Amino acid sequence: MRIGLLTEGGYPYATGEARLWCDRLVRGLPQHEFELYALSRSAEQEERGRVVLPEHVTRVWTAPLWAPADDGRTYSRRERRRFADSFKELVRGICAGDPDPESFASGLYGLAELAREQGGMYAALRSETAVRAVESGCRATGARRSVQRAQVADLLDFVDELERLLRPLSLDWYEDLREVDVCHAAAGGIAALPGLLAKRFFGVPLLVTEYGVQLRAHYLEHAADPAAAAAEGAAPRPAVRALLAAFHMRLATEIYAEADLLTPGNAHARRWQERCGATRERLRTVYPGMEADRFATVGEDPDRGDPDTLVWVGRIEPAKDLIALLHAFAEVRRAAPQTRLRIFATAVVPGYLADCRSLAAQLFPDEAADAVTVGENPVTFEEIGGPEAPTSAHAYGSGRVVVLSSVIEGFPITLAEAMLCGRATVSTDVGAVCEVIGGTGLVVPPRNPRALADACLSLLRDPERAHRLGAAARARALELFTVEQNVAAFREIYLELLARGPARAQGGVPFEQPLEARVPGHWTSPSWAEPGAASAKPPGAPDAPSTPGGPGTPGGPHTPGTPGTTTTTAKEATV
Repeated sequence: MRIGLLTEGGYPYATGEARLWCDRLVRGLPQHEFELYALSRSAEQEERGRVVLPEHVTRVWTAPLWAPADDGRTYSRRERRRFADSFKELVRGICAGDPDPESFASGLYGLAELAREQGGMYAALRSETAVRAVESGCRATGARRSVQRAQVADLLDFVDELERLLRPLSLDWYEDLREVDVCHAAAGGIAALPGLLAKRFFGVPLLVTEYGVQLRAHYLEHAADPAAAAAEGAAPRPAVRALLAAFHMRLATEIYAEADLLTPGNAHARRWQERCGATRERLRTVYPGMEADRFATVGEDPDRGDPDTLVWVGRIEPAKDLIALLHAFAEVRRAAPQTRLRIFATAVVPGYLADCRSLAAQLFPDEAADAVTVGENPVTFEEIGGPEAPTSAHAYGSGRVVVLSSVIEGFPITLAEAMLCGRATVSTDVGAVCEVIGGTGLVVPPRNPRALADACLSLLRDPERAHRLGAAARARALELFTVEQNVAAFREIYLELLARGPARAQGGVPFEQPLEARVPGHWTSPSWAEPGAASAKPPGAPDAPSTPGGPGTPGGPHTPGTPGTTTTTAKEATV
């Protein structure tokens, strides 16, 4: 089977979201061919290189979202009129106070058809025509109040951002995706746009996986504090935020309506998708998979770590609310003075890290046993990869209780890793935490240092309970959150989408593509047809092709543009 995998800001680059699970998925299904279509987010991401790809990845197409995409294409008067009509429909769907998915979809597909026939839309999307269309949409009767007072600067900013968001419409990826059996978008949003067009133009089955809902991520990213933004010299523009939010909302609605199957990573993401119009019969939860072997040594260690140490692992940023954790630890120290808190950072926001260090120094002055002993702080900030914690497994293994103090969380990866390590956990009730824990840990309200401290003390004072919870947590994680279960789920989903029958565009001829051409896997020669063994062929046996999967062989490797050729190395093209 040929799978077209769409990514944005991640795989196959060495950094970015969805990199790990995509790599594990591809390597876990070597019987299928994968074609990668990747959108990069920055020059820095491209400079850091890509991961080594397995041999069954036959093609890699890349395109930058960060660089200008001016191809010098200008439209004729007729084409400009066609662009203006489609763009007005798109803007009408974005600006309307009441949801207008039909106008948005009509404009989106109209622009896509124009780009397919005439080339890129860089100049058109940045033209005065586009700005005036957005202005008319904001001033129209029935437009939402948040966009009615948009100023010229707001219109220019929105048009500039919209050109970047619609850039995948100008890529011809969907022309190549017409040859795949299943198009799998590793995220929603603009990453799924080429798959949406392949579904529209050629009827290719579309599968969309969201471990973090892109619409929710956009809301969180742009929910800026006006005071903080003003302090940084960038005054917030409410009209621009409202327009962008409306665009992402309409795009998510269209993707959820057209996808053949949606696979949210947890019930929290599933609820978001349902609110945006996804129907339950097309939703199937598939938990992300982690390599359990990395944590086996720590998880099966009977020592269970230092009984007086609390551990926190993750990215040091405001959403993780380390300030509340430090205040909670101050309460813990009053009741259990021997307790330590070890904070292990996987990444940091420098300003927030400085604030946390300053607060830790104020709450816990360096303590010394006597007048000649050097004091030390009971709170330490460490990095994973250092001598004391070369891996995340060593970090989790340094204590008996792992704490998560977030106020915003999707699927808590660090919590699942702590469970694989057999550690008792104390977490705040945010995102998919309760779904992941499932009764194997303690959960408290967010932004409540007192409750967080009480939960930590209850486990520190009762080692047997902490041991039981840790063992139950490891058993649950091994059942639900391993690479094996993730790969097995997608293996079944791919076959299910393929078994629904030949894909065809609207108005196409049923079964115009032979079913035998869509059989998963490769046609191979029988054992008696090995080179040099032709004389040993059984009497009456049919002649076999000299090269398995060679020219004209259904299911053999195929590179578009060179029909009937075989390939064993990855082909790469940069758009």
